[in-house]
Amino acid sequence: MSYRSPRRGPTPEPYPQQQYASVLPQSPPQSPQSRRSRSTRAPSRAEPTQQQYASVPVQSPPQSPQSRRSRREGSSRAPTEYASEPRSPISHQSRRSRRTQGTSSQAPVEEPVYASGSGRAGIIQGVATGSIGADYGPYSYDPELNRANPGEGTRLRKAPSTARPNLARTATVNTRFEQNLDLDDALHNPDPVADARLDRTWDIFSSRGWSNATALFVLFGGLLMLFAGFPILDHFTHPGPKIVGFNLGGINGTGQVPQLTSFPKLIDDDTPSSASTYTGSDGKKYDLVFSDEFNVDGRSFYPGDDPYFEAVDLHYWPTGDLEWYDPGAITTQGGHLVITLWEQDYHNLNFVSGMLQTWNKLCFSSSAYVEVSISLPGFPTTPGFWPGAWVMGNLGRAGYGATTEGMWPYSYDTCDIGTFPNQTDHNNEPAAVYDAKLSYLPGQRLSACTCPGSDHPGPSTSTGRGVPEIDILEAQVEIDGTAPYFRGQASQSYQVAPYNMAYEFDNSSSATPIVDPTNTKFNAYKGNVYQQTVSAVTYIDDKYYSGNGFLSYGLEWYSNPSSRSSGYINWLTGGTKRWTLTPDTIGPDSVSTVSQRLITEEPMVSACLLPSPSRHRLTCAITFQYLILNLGMSPGFQHQDFEHMQFPAQMLIDYVRVYQPHGTKNGMTCDPPDRPTANYIAEHIEAYSNPNLTTWAQAGYTFPRNSLYDGCS
Repeated sequence: MSYRSPRRGPTPEPYPQQQYASVLPQSPPQSPQSRRSRSTRAPSRAEPTQQQYASVPVQSPPQSPQSRRSRREGSSRAPTEYASEPRSPISHQSRRSRRTQGTSSQAPVEEPVYASGSGRAGIIQGVATGSIGADYGPYSYDPELNRANPGEGTRLRKAPSTARPNLARTATVNTRFEQNLDLDDALHNPDPVADARLDRTWDIFSSRGWSNATALFVLFGGLLMLFAGFPILDHFTHPGPKIVGFNLGGINGTGQVPQLTSFPKLIDDDTPSSASTYTGSDGKKYDLVFSDEFNVDGRSFYPGDDPYFEAVDLHYWPTGDLEWYDPGAITTQGGHLVITLWEQDYHNLNFVSGMLQTWNKLCFSSSAYVEVSISLPGFPTTPGFWPGAWVMGNLGRAGYGATTEGMWPYSYDTCDIGTFPNQTDHNNEPAAVYDAKLSYLPGQRLSACTCPGSDHPGPSTSTGRGVPEIDILEAQVEIDGTAPYFRGQASQSYQVAPYNMAYEFDNSSSATPIVDPTNTKFNAYKGNVYQQTVSAVTYIDDKYYSGNGFLSYGLEWYSNPSSRSSGYINWLTGGTKRWTLTPDTIGPDSVSTVSQRLITEEPMVSACLLPSPSRHRLTCAITFQYLILNLGMSPGFQHQDFEHMQFPAQMLIDYVRVYQPHGTKNGMTCDPPDRPTANYIAEHIEAYSNPNLTTWAQAGYTFPRNSLYDGCS
């Protein structure tokens, strides 16, 4: 660090040693002679010496009154303030000399440069002289601010000035940046008066104001149109129907189910108009209420894929079937429903096939005509397949054994021995029944003998309920010792309980007429300990096999709880009535001591079974509650000729159509008021949803007490 020496001026008067703070160094003592010589000789560069500085001047040097008066009488210029530059005391003589010397200019002389000290002392000297830190910060000391003529006006000048201009007074700390206002200063310096005056001003031609007003108008108008305009326009442009029935929407096309464009209709659009009605055997007109032509290829029947049909995933163990029913075995192709049976090791069984149901989805009650058009699997010369079409009461779900225990195939509404287990009392009476081992049924679970307050679906505990079965078709092959040796047959049956003695029904022509005995005859099979079968078989032409042709199989069923003697069941093939079952066919039996069995009054469902190597019968039935279509095989129905049977085999269904008498009410419901089922099923859902349960007790339920057999107390 260098220190620039000021010009030498007049010799100052002696003064005592002063105390300074950390800035001013202590000058070495000098003799008067040295000071005088310094005022007359030319300046010479002094050798740099190490300077010592104190911190800050502690007190000013003493001055005589004369010196203070001289200073007041001297130059009129304003005193100059310096930031940090040290000044030595000035004597009376020096001040008088300055007042008398005038303003003669002095040539600048070379100032001595002092070497900076090292360490703390050098830093202090640099700060004091301004060479360190002078240009930092907004308010900094500038040591050059008043040094345009450094020798003028100082105590170290060579000669005093005679006339010097007034110097500007300089602040100790100077602002080095302009103090202009920021752009947002008005926000920090509010003027309430000016702001209020500005708020009261407005301009009618303001584009911004008109834009805001227009936006608000459009927004308000849009909301008004949305919540008021559109409803008013809709009210006047879309008037409601003039005739209102059943509800505010009026009567829909079917009378029961709305026609929704996004939902499959009950009546298929592909059904020909010629099939819209049917004339019953009694001359009454029937209206089409459901149809499916299966003209859309690739349909899936996994659970939830179809609104009316659902394929099961189970083994149909009650009849000892040889196949496993899998949903993948059923689809639609070429305008037909296709159920395929093939040979495969699957679930420890050797065959796979399909069963389609409409349980608890598609139901009809009271009276109906059901027609199914089928092409049978295989050939009439190869026995073993078991295709079928049948209807069953809604309270029993096919393949779910717990639901059918004590329910299938009862159609009985009398409180007597016919409701007991095995159809005998505690004393094994009647003896003929006991000795013949007529029945192994556990007794009617929901009988007319049910104790009041028991678990019963209604309408009352005194109403006998059951799960009867009507087979539209069970296809079989007749084997005869005479030519042509093999002939296809359609077995059409009614399964019923309790039983007649030896399963003998009234087969008289008056009670059970057969229309054409040359083509139709009573079935030699009449039942066993688990069912009584009232059945007849009709021959089938060979051309209705293996997709070569389709033959219709029909069931016309009528029942009237108010007039039970008027009920009947007619079976048809190819549109021709084959035989009829009347109430007299299943009337009372004095030997087995059972009363009248009923033409079913239960809501029925339909089902179809494809030929099954393990089932007793082909079942493709349409009932009040569900439709079943399946192909299976069972040695219990007919032994299989595996040597000549060909796999895979297919059962094709061209259409399913359901008709009901004109004017029927509540005919397409699964829960009719006179035979309710919905609540009972919901309360016992474990049994209706688990096919692995084989008994009612396994599902966690018990039979209600029978007032005659168990007593109610």
